[in-house]
Amino acid sequence: MSSDFGNDFIVIEDDEGTQYELEHLDTIYLEDDLYMVFVPADLDEDDEDFGLVILKVVGEDDDENFVSVDDEEELMNVYNVFLERHSDEDEEYDEYDEIYGASGDVED
Repeated sequence: MSSDFGNDFIVIEDDEGTQYELEHLDTIYLEDDLYMVFVPADLDEDDEDFGLVILKVVGEDDDENFVSVDDEEELMNVYNVFLERHSDEDEEYDEYDEIYGASGDVED
C-alpha cells in the first residue's frame, strides 16, 4: 500500500465470500507482531456500528494474510497503542485551533 496519493484502501473477503472495502489508518508493530488498523470505507461516522477494524498480518512477504484478533487483551493492547498515537494528533489540532481558530485565521 502506498500513501503517495492519499489514503490507502483494500478489499478483503470473508469466509462466506462477502467483500469489504477498508481504509487503512495505521500499521502497528507490537511484541514482534504486525497489526493494521482500518475503518470501513462505506460506513457513515454517525452510524451506531461505526468502529475500527484491527487485523493481524500473518505469513511471509508474498504470502501475507489478514486475520481477526480474537484475544480481547491482545486487541485492547493494539487499540491502546492506536489511541495513544492518534490522541497526540488531536492535541496538535486543538492547539492549532486555539491559536488560529477553526478557519485558520490568526486571532487578535
